[in-house]
Amino acid sequence: MTTQKAVALRISNLLVKNNMSQYVLCKKIAMPEETLRSIINERYKTVKLDTIIQVCDGFNISIQEFFDDPLFKRENLDVD
Repeated sequence: MTTQKAVALRISNLLVKNNMSQYVLCKKIAMPEETLRSIINERYKTVKLDTIIQVCDGFNISIQEFFDDPLFKRENLDVD
């Protein structure tokens, strides 16, 4: 899986886990809804670490907690 897909799935999973809509998350972190939608729909080739940190703030988790998921295990990622 691509890193973009892993990030998109992780955000989607966190939204479900926290019973939160994309709209609510965007309002909490002052991110345009289109930006989050583009990340989740994998329209960006890369996602900046600053953006992931901003998302983490919205979920009240650390960057370590965000990446501490099987989605990000090396064997699950297609990295050149």
